[in-house]
This record gives sequence, C-alpha cells and structure tokens, in this order.
Amino acid sequence: MGSKLHRLQVVNAVEASELDLPERVEVALKEIAGAAKEGLLALSVGVGLAVLAELMEEEVTEAVGPKGRHTAARRAYRHGHEPGEVTLGGRRLCVERPRVRAKDGSGEVALRSYRHFADRDPFTRVVLERMLAGVSCRRYARTQEPVGSEVEERARSTSKSAISRRLVERTRQAFAELMGRRLDGVRLAVLMIDGIELKGTMNVVALGIRHDGVKVPLGLWEGSTENAAVATALLSDLVERGLDVSEGVLVCIDGAKALRKAARQVLGERTPVQRCIRHKERNVEDHLPERERAQVRRKLRAAWAEPDYGRALASLQALARELERPHPGAAASLREGLEETLTLTRLGVTGSLKATLASTNPIESMIEIVRRTQRNVKRWQDGEMGMRWTAAGMLEAERQFRRVIGYRELPALVFALEHELKSTEEAAMVAA
Repeated sequence: MGSKLHRLQVVNAVEASELDLPERVEVALKEIAGAAKEGLLALSVGVGLAVLAELMEEEVTEAVGPKGRHTAARRAYRHGHEPGEVTLGGRRLCVERPRVRAKDGSGEVALRSYRHFADRDPFTRVVLERMLAGVSCRRYARTQEPVGSEVEERARSTSKSAISRRLVERTRQAFAELMGRRLDGVRLAVLMIDGIELKGTMNVVALGIRHDGVKVPLGLWEGSTENAAVATALLSDLVERGLDVSEGVLVCIDGAKALRKAARQVLGERTPVQRCIRHKERNVEDHLPERERAQVRRKLRAAWAEPDYGRALASLQALARELERPHPGAAASLREGLEETLTLTRLGVTGSLKATLASTNPIESMIEIVRRTQRNVKRWQDGEMGMRWTAAGMLEAERQFRRVIGYRELPALVFALEHELKSTEEAAMVAA
C-alpha cells in the first residue's frame, strides 16, 4: 500500500538519444521518428515491416532454437536469407526473409508469418476495387497513399502492365466465382433476363429476386438476347447449378421473343412471363407520329394500371383496334405479346410490387452499375474479356443491392404462382 507509482515521462527522439537506452531501442526510436514525419500511414507501414521481421525471426527461433547455441534435438537449421515479397500498403514490397531447412534433408521449412503476408490476394482485391471505382491502370500509382520514401523505393507491382495483369487475374476469379455458385438453396420468386452491349459484343445476364426481396446475380452468357440458343444455354446452366423453379417463378423480360422461347423451353411451357411495359410502350410509340404519342401513352398506362385483368385486356384490345387503320404498325406492335404485359394483373399483384416488376428496371439498374465499372475500358480484346468484366461488375452491383420496392407483397405473388402452377397441372391431367 505504501508503494508509489512513478510518473511516466514522454520524450521525443532527440531527448531519447540523450537517455541511457539500449542501442537497439535508440535505433528503433530514430526510425519511427523519421517515418512519422512522412505521415501516419508511412509510420504504420514502417512499423509493420519491422514487426514482420521480428515475427519471422521469432518463428525461426522457435523452429531451430536460439542463434549461436547448439541444440541436439533440433529438427531444422538456419540457412541464411533471401529476397522475398509481401503485400503491405497496397503494394508489393521486397523484404529479406530468413530461410530454414529441415535437418533430415527433406527440404525447406515454410514460415507461416511470411506465407500469410506474401499472399497476393489482398493486393489483387485492392486493384480490382479501385478499377471498378473508375481508376485507370495508368493512374493507379497516383491513388496510393504515401507510405514513406524508403518504402516507395522498394515497392513494385504498381506499373500499368503489372496492374493490368493483376486485374486480369482478379476478373477471372470473379467470373469463376459467379459462374461456379451453387443455386440449390436459392428460392426465387422472380427471374429477370436482359442483355448488355459492350462495344460490339453482347452478354445475356440473369438476375433473381428471392422470396424475401433480395436480388441475386445468377449468371451470364456471351451472345445476344435475340438468340434463343444463347438464352437457352444460360437458363440451362442455372438449372444445372441447382436452380429449382418447381414451385413456380415469374420470368420478366424486355420482350425479346428468343428470351420467351428459351424460358418456356427450359423452365416449362406453363412458366408465366411478364413483358416489360416500358419496352412495349416505346415499341408502340416508335410507329406513331410525335403529335399522337402522348395520347396513346396515357391510354396504355391507364390500361396497365387497371387492377381488373378483364377490363385491362379489353382496354388494350380496343386501343389496338383504334390504331389499326391509321397506324397498323403500332397496332401490330401492341398486339404482339399483349396479354403478357398483363401477367402481374392476372396474378393479382398490385401496388408498389407491381410497379417494380412490370418493367425490367431491377436488372437494368444492375446493368447500369456494370457499365459504370467498365467506363475506363478503352479496348475490348475479345468476348472472354467482356465476360470477365461483366461478372466483376455484377458482383460489385451485388454489394450495393437493396431489397426491391414492394418486397413485403412478394408472399402474395409466390402464393399466386404456386396456385396457378397447381391449377394448370390439374387441368393438364384432366385433359390427358
């Protein structure tokens, strides 16, 4: 109880040099003081390298015993040092790593500490995130935080070509991750399919909406939405990876006939399809003179807003008859797939969920994020590059996803899908 605590004295590097301290401590204090002048991150990186060196030496001591002492029971021995590389501060840094060899001649003993920090994955992940955020390979080095002049001189893998190689590696990993996902446990209420154009090439992408309203990127395939074989290959791949639609699913498309054909061929003839009303509206307006578009647009939207399926269908059919003589092209465009623009109405879906699913806006928002991540790509070398970048963009979009508007109404849609599927199966059995 009578002991006193001595008050700690805080000193700077100059004052520390005047104190009677061990030589190793004095050197460390001077190095830290020098790094601190270049910023906190430079200080942290400098300390990190020092800590790494100590960790490796301590691991060597644990494996072979204290330096300078002969231990008969040791199973390994020191074998000098050699150059190595670690990832630190978003860079690849050259370090001197100690070597340890097994006494029985079986080879080198790996150091766990070095293996952990030598992993390239954190570096390639940082590269991809910065590229998706809009940083070009040429400007990557300028985005690096200052880590001290001494570390900068030893840093590597920040040139344009090195960053490009890391980017190719990471986007390949993203493509493999997306296309290798198992979908066995994914229960979808809605499946959306659309295409994305990449300066001359096309990819067909698929997005799922789960029962809880969460959006899930499902996969992609190279080709156009006008090609039924491409869409069929994409959907077949989803099924092979475990996607189960036996309880019913609503397929939303932009109106491409190839997508509709593929959906029914792979998922079943009775699969309900919702055509995007915004695409249909634009297609009809393309056949009309400018002065008549606003009036026809109002009639189309009024019919699609009608909650009663019979009245909505009658209104659209009446509009098609009205347009038939003056604008036959517009009438034909409206009649093509007309009933599929009312699938949600027929299923009894209303409110904000109907507004969300009546168009392909959910998947188009994902496609917009994909395009934004690719804005700095100037030269598309081949289709494989397009697929890599699209996959990386889809995974980036997934990180930004929120549940769809109206997700609380999804249980009613799921019930309607199950009821319709059961009714059509019973009708088919009676007819057989």
